[in-house]
Amino acid sequence: MAQLNIKLVKSLTGRLKKHVDTAHSLGLHKIRDEVSQPDNAQTQGKISEISYLIEVTEG
Repeated sequence: MAQLNIKLVKSLTGRLKKHVDTAHSLGLHKIRDEVSQPDNAQTQGKISEISYLIEVTEG
């Protein structure tokens, strides 16, 4: 299965609690945190919810 590299590029301070919780569920806590997640429907849904806070690359 394909993997996605997800990097937090904007601060979580002052964001909606739902968006902060989504970032934490992906393993992103601080700016420049980077994680690798499987490319599936669940991950795609999380990415679409907080797309304005992250950068996504295939890898």
